[in-house]
Amino acid sequence: MATIYEKVGENIRRFRKKQGLTQEKLAELSKIDSKSIIQIENGKRNPTLKTLRRIALALKIPLSRLMD
Repeated sequence: MATIYEKVGENIRRFRKKQGLTQEKLAELSKIDSKSIIQIENGKRNPTLKTLRRIALALKIPLSRLMD
C-alpha cells in the first residue's frame, strides 16, 4: 500500500506529464530545486504545505488535487 507521500508524488507526476512539463521546468515554475521535485515525485521526501502550494500553483491546479 502506497504512503501518502507516494500518492502525492504520483499525483504531481501525473499532472506534470499531462501538462507536458519536465521536472526541471516544474522546478523552475515553482521555484523549488529540481532534486527536491524528483524526491517528492518518488515519495522519498516529505514536502511542506508551502512546497505543495508552490507546486500546485505552478501546475495551475487546486492544492487539494495533489492530495486525491
